Amino acid sequence: MIVVTGATGNVGRPLVQALAAAGEPVTAVSRQVATADLPAGVRAVPADLAAPADLKPALHGAEALFLLLTGELLAADPNEILAAARDAEVRRVVLLSSQGVVSHRYPPQIEEAVTASGLEWTVLRPSGYHTNAFAWAETVRGTRAVSAPFGDVGLPFVDPADVAEVAAVTLRHDGHGGATYELTGPELITPRRQAAAIGDALGEPVRFAELSPAEARAQMLQFMPEPAVTATLGILGAPTPAEQRVSPDVERLLGRAPRTFADWAARHVAAFR
Repeated sequence: MIVVTGATGNVGRPLVQALAAAGEPVTAVSRQVATADLPAGVRAVPADLAAPADLKPALHGAEALFLLLTGELLAADPNEILAAARDAEVRRVVLLSSQGVVSHRYPPQIEEAVTASGLEWTVLRPSGYHTNAFAWAETVRGTRAVSAPFGDVGLPFVDPADVAEVAAVTLRHDGHGGATYELTGPELITPRRQAAAIGDALGEPVRFAELSPAEARAQMLQFMPEPAVTATLGILGAPTPAEQRVSPDVERLLGRAPRTFADWAARHVAAFR
């Protein structure tokens, strides 16, 4: 049995689908998850990771745990979650962390707890996701425009579907214990080029308007806590060399190049029509 936390998210949903398609028994965990929304045979267990006791029923009989790093996990005690996994005799944990841990923009405590847990561990550190572009869907639909700061700063954004495939490999197969993988797309892409790629998928131009850092901060503070806004703007505006490095890990683990942003935009063009 493989337990997937964050099972309804951008990575968790395709991960559950990939594991189920491979014939693995899967338990999907999220605050709100319904069996009707999952592939046939997947067990749904609602749980709040900020209350680790909620996770215990999901862990019964599990061999591996996919642990998602989100705001709720930052508020939780990872040691309690990992203790529950040990008590349930879980053997393997795969942590979805962040590239921001390397650049010290995000706290390392959860990674440290996992690597010291006594479980066989693997850490995945993705860059920013292609799916962040969904934030532009409303303005693209309404005015065929994208507004963002730092329009010509490129980052190696990654497709969450690729992250999910890598997670499936590390959860299902031996040989990844003690490994940390940096997961990026195949190239640096700027917000201006992302807007153009969405326009190409639509078959009509999408205009790019550059926001000032102050304008971007004000917008982001409406739905993100201030520390996360500061860290995100730092990455977007002044990325470190490590944050701009294109990693070979996705291709090495999957045997193919990571998907491009243009490919993602073409697959999700309906959201922008």
